[in-house]
Amino acid sequence: HLSIRRQRQMCIRDSSKDVFTPEDMDSNQKLIAKIFEEFVRGDVEPRIQELEDKAEGLMIELLKKAAAMGWQGVDIPKEFGGLGLDKISSLIVTEQAAIGGPFGLANLVHTTFATLPILYFGNSEQRTRYLPDLVKGKKIGAYALTEPDAGTDALSLKTTATLSKDGQYYILNGTKQFITNTGYADVFITYAKIDGEKFTAFIVDKDSEGVSFGQEEDKMGIRGTSTRSLALENAKIPVKNLLSQPGKGHRVAFNTLNIGRYKLSGACVGAAKQAFRESIRYAKSRRQFGHPISDFGLIKEKIGEIAIRIYTGESMIYRTSGILEEGLKSIVTTSEEGGVELASRIQEYAAECSINKVYASEMLDYVADEAVQIHGGYGFIKDYPVERYYRDSRINRIFAGTNEINRLLILRMLLKRISKGELSLIHAMGKEAAKISESSKETQSQRNDLKELARLLENAKKITLIALEALIHTYSNNLMDHQELIGMISNMIIEVFAMESNLLRTLKINHRKGEEKSEIPTAISRVYILDAFMRIERWAKLIFAAIAEGDMLQNQLLRLRGLTRYTPVNSVALRRKIAHYMLEAGRYFIL
Repeated sequence: HLSIRRQRQMCIRDSSKDVFTPEDMDSNQKLIAKIFEEFVRGDVEPRIQELEDKAEGLMIELLKKAAAMGWQGVDIPKEFGGLGLDKISSLIVTEQAAIGGPFGLANLVHTTFATLPILYFGNSEQRTRYLPDLVKGKKIGAYALTEPDAGTDALSLKTTATLSKDGQYYILNGTKQFITNTGYADVFITYAKIDGEKFTAFIVDKDSEGVSFGQEEDKMGIRGTSTRSLALENAKIPVKNLLSQPGKGHRVAFNTLNIGRYKLSGACVGAAKQAFRESIRYAKSRRQFGHPISDFGLIKEKIGEIAIRIYTGESMIYRTSGILEEGLKSIVTTSEEGGVELASRIQEYAAECSINKVYASEMLDYVADEAVQIHGGYGFIKDYPVERYYRDSRINRIFAGTNEINRLLILRMLLKRISKGELSLIHAMGKEAAKISESSKETQSQRNDLKELARLLENAKKITLIALEALIHTYSNNLMDHQELIGMISNMIIEVFAMESNLLRTLKINHRKGEEKSEIPTAISRVYILDAFMRIERWAKLIFAAIAEGDMLQNQLLRLRGLTRYTPVNSVALRRKIAHYMLEAGRYFIL
């Protein structure tokens, strides 16, 4: 399937058995979800407004409380005081933490962006010195990469590092900007160029000589977190605090960002569920014209569509968690060689991490916007939590690489693998194109709903491959200069992964629970896959129109026509059915 990391020919029904879904959580994972949700709802959620008001010491108090319960050490091996849990459990905790709004973000930065680089790339001494304190909450971490003139283009940073004459310290000079957790962080993962050339990672302690901080940024959203600049003015950082190797900082930075994108996707899904829960509660209680507004068709349409998009995002992130768990579990992270191996392995899944990040952050933006709309004027008032959801959601499309750069990365990583011969996509394109005339002869009346959805998915893959083939053929030497077209093909790739994740989950539920209990998942898949298919068709036409004209354009459209035959579904009725189910449950709920 077109999952970027590999291209495998397999039966869609058989492959559903190998995909991890939320319904596959074991008893321990379900218990983790329950216990951590209870902690966040009981200890954090009631105090979110205090966090928004910058209550002195409160964030530290909550982070330390979570640490005392072991939650800061989910990813950390027991040798360093952590729980050493699997990637799926880690994602569960990240998703549930999002209920706590600013706490969820502070926790994500601490446990993922600040702690994992030391686990994955630190030496034995660094791990022993830092990890136990980070796990126990004795120290809070932050991640300092962005600079005033180096955001997405991180390798262009200006911060320098020069070895002191006595060889004991690196002297760092530069400024880091928009650094989350700065107000209460003790440890910073940061980057500088040794002698202005070698991009290198460092562990910086807040009390090091020459380290200072700016004032709190007055932000549009995530106001409950601390965001300040980090100033390094002849900062004396011990040589023993150099992380990984000189000139290898890109390995630390990019792989940390990959894992961070995947974790951020989980936080977005968790936040979307919370916004949805509030929207359902309000829609059922708010009465207009003698009825709760949840009775009205246009509100039901919103509730149904929100559920569809959350289901798809949830399917994607847990599918990816299963892929990461399987791909990374054999690596011994307690060994110093483990970081090098892990970096290489994580890179294999970089495209999926970017795909998840783009989809989930844009899904959350949609959900937050519709949540405000459902609340009407009250959604614009600070007394209602959806006002904060709306403000807080916006940053996720900028965090961890903007969604624009992630769209470029998706295709760039794919093309890089093609150039290495690791993905025989060109050969696959030819095979798929040859099947067009054969597939166009098939009749839809011979298929049931799920088989028809599988056909649409396979055709979506073929359309994506044909469009990519046309782009590579037209711009073989300068494809990356045509960002608008790259954005479209990346959108198609994202939708294919979303469609497939959605359908594989529904097939698995159908196989295990039967048609009656899988009625809602099937309805969700029917609406989403057809809507996504129409989007893919449109992007393909736009790509062809941009690279061809006259007879050549007509030939491309003719190739496309054989793959885009479908019968529309009654999406109005299906969304209503989904909405009724969610309204009855009072929250996002599948089984």
